[in-house]
Amino acid sequence: MDWSRIPLPKMRLEARFGDRVIPAFAERPKNIWQMVLDAEARHPDGEALVCGDRRMTWREVVREAATISAGLAAQGIEIGDRVALLLGNRIEFVLTLFAAARLGAISVLLGIRQQKPEIAYVLNNCGAKLIYHEDDLAGRLPDAADVPELKVRISAGATPGSIPFDALLTSQQPPPPADPGEEETAMILYTSGTTGKPKGAMLAHCNIIHSSMVYEACMTLTHKDRSIAVVPLAHVTGVVANITTMARCAGALIIEKEFKAADYLAVAARERITYTVMVPAMYNLCLLQADFARYDLSAWRIGGFGGAPMPVATIERLSQHLPGLKLMNAYGSTETASPSTIMPGDLTAQNIDSVGLACPGARIIVMNDSGHEMPRGEVGEIWIHGGSVIKGYWNNPQATAESFTGGFWRSGDLGTVDEQNFVRVLDRKKDMINRGGLKIYSAEVESVLAGHPGVAESAVIARPCPVLGERVHAVVVIRDGKTGEQELKAWCAERLSDYKVPETFMLGTDPLPRNANGKVMKRTLRET
Repeated sequence: MDWSRIPLPKMRLEARFGDRVIPAFAERPKNIWQMVLDAEARHPDGEALVCGDRRMTWREVVREAATISAGLAAQGIEIGDRVALLLGNRIEFVLTLFAAARLGAISVLLGIRQQKPEIAYVLNNCGAKLIYHEDDLAGRLPDAADVPELKVRISAGATPGSIPFDALLTSQQPPPPADPGEEETAMILYTSGTTGKPKGAMLAHCNIIHSSMVYEACMTLTHKDRSIAVVPLAHVTGVVANITTMARCAGALIIEKEFKAADYLAVAARERITYTVMVPAMYNLCLLQADFARYDLSAWRIGGFGGAPMPVATIERLSQHLPGLKLMNAYGSTETASPSTIMPGDLTAQNIDSVGLACPGARIIVMNDSGHEMPRGEVGEIWIHGGSVIKGYWNNPQATAESFTGGFWRSGDLGTVDEQNFVRVLDRKKDMINRGGLKIYSAEVESVLAGHPGVAESAVIARPCPVLGERVHAVVVIRDGKTGEQELKAWCAERLSDYKVPETFMLGTDPLPRNANGKVMKRTLRET
């Protein structure tokens, strides 16, 4: 099974990043700024950005981004310079991102949860020349002596020692747009650093444009679509699935500072939202609102999700309330500039344990530790190849060499590809539980637990054991306060091999710890 049943833009093989040959869309913008200009040309007076009371058309976005680019240029920013953004979800985030692209500068996206040592490391590693920060995060900025290459600090409002953002809105003539090559780096996003210091993933213009076109094609997006950003814009999902994808199709992006289910439902109804990309927990929290049924969400037609399985109960309830909503699982990472697989909406319910089919132009294989491809249906490490795969890590040739082989990115995820080309992700290699030589994939156990009516969410991790090495431990968030350990153990025993059944549980009602993109932080659970 593949994407031949939907109309796709013409693709061709191209050489990229030196020695790669990849399928790419034949007709595409050369860089991100060109994609923004195309949106203005196609739909100049169409709504582009909405944030609070402020609304901007694509014509206004282009004009203001050009003005900001003049302000950045006046601060000495040139093509190739790194511009760091330490901002929450706000309209200026998008405008500054586009302004940097217009100058051919490289945007470095920082998460607002990052602390001073993490921020200092990133700024030094990438050699950022300018940082634009939220006022209330000024205290996390490193001292000048600790970041010698950082010359300019811009604050969202008025922070001592920083230039106010409004000072960038000068009346001087913007410089001519730069013309960066499509293989040039457009953005640097740093990985979580679970295996050492964070690595700066270099997303080239061509990577971001390819991913945006994949979303547009596979989710049939047009200028009539309206997306809502409730995940952080500084994450690959926020910046690609929301910002640049809406630029590609000249649609509208409604920006919310954070996700709160009640607020989300009100905004989604008022703004006639048609397209979302969220984590399953967000959909479930919406359904748990007592007044969910009173909101008119009839315009909502595409519900992208990822980061965790979507519980069957959530799918069923959404289909009852919103029969026109197609849920589409998407699997990817920073290193793949967002999607590597997407599940066609009409196949989600029948393939709930799959993350979908390889995206147009992507190739996914499953390899063993010796670098040999595994037969269909057998477990190995997922390797990903295609137009969205980045060229490597900033200033880190060793990490690049370790993670990229022949144009494939070695994901570190364990999974399978079946005879119908459906991809299943079972676990991170480092999260797999080895119980006396028997391998257990946490995703399988979590999927079974998700089917219990008393379970809101769960995370399965290894508990050290001096005899077997590791045993299965489940951290479970229960809905009713009544579901007990023995009931859950019996539920699992009916559905899993005996060695996969959790031997110990930690039950509670507090949500699981999650990172900024909504993924469960299993390292935190192991430490506690």
